[in-house]
Amino acid sequence: MNADAIVAAFRAACHAELDALKAGNVHRFSAGHGMEVAHFERAAHAAAAPLAAPGERVGTRIEAAVAASLAATGLNTNLGIILLCAPLAAAAERPGALRVNLQAVLASLDITDAQAAFRAIAAANPGGLGRHGAHDVAAPARIGLVEAMAEAAGRDRIARQYVSGFADVFDIGLARIAALADAEPDARTEAVHLTFMAAFPDSHIARKFGDASAEQVRAEAAEVAGIVDFRAPAGIRRAPLHAFDVRLKARGLNPGTSADLTVATLFAGALLTP
Repeated sequence: MNADAIVAAFRAACHAELDALKAGNVHRFSAGHGMEVAHFERAAHAAAAPLAAPGERVGTRIEAAVAASLAATGLNTNLGIILLCAPLAAAAERPGALRVNLQAVLASLDITDAQAAFRAIAAANPGGLGRHGAHDVAAPARIGLVEAMAEAAGRDRIARQYVSGFADVFDIGLARIAALADAEPDARTEAVHLTFMAAFPDSHIARKFGDASAEQVRAEAAEVAGIVDFRAPAGIRRAPLHAFDVRLKARGLNPGTSADLTVATLFAGALLTP
């Protein structure tokens, strides 16, 4: 896939995620957490070209895309999205199967990728990501990027993708889309997001509010998932999602990792589509 197609796929994924009513996150139906849809749109536009830069290393893509996004918005709106989508973009420019190529991309990551990614994470300053143990993003990386992500994988679902071959994206996210092939696109996106929220405690909530709060939100999401009919008309489908959205935002809870994984799923789906 050429760079222009990867750029288009990334921007389309980011916009599609904003069009869905993702409980607790920013979307077209509700702002939140001091951010609005326009911030995410500007960040998506700015990040796309650096992410798709032909032949660049993953770390270079991450650092350049984060810098462009911060320059465009002044906010950390899409660090997680960039960390997830940079390896997918690198895999998509290779001929052959995306998931096989992704494994090769991840296996090729080295200390230079880690150093660039650490600088990007430090610049975005995402409230504690990577500031644990021996490998702190505030200091230069001393190990490869996959090894660094392995250190954080137990507490951060985005880091976990680097050591699992993006299993959540392929085996949970894309599987959910396939199961709802007859539903509306927005409904599929909403289903993916809620499925991630219900499957595991959201890392962003856990970092800011603790593991107990993250598990409580996961349990609430599982309850909501049990009553939403994603094949129903939008008004019926979104009523429980809207109520859940209001409850989460009233408590200041932002399931940002679930939203990031949703964008990565939509991006991967677009890259898999001929």
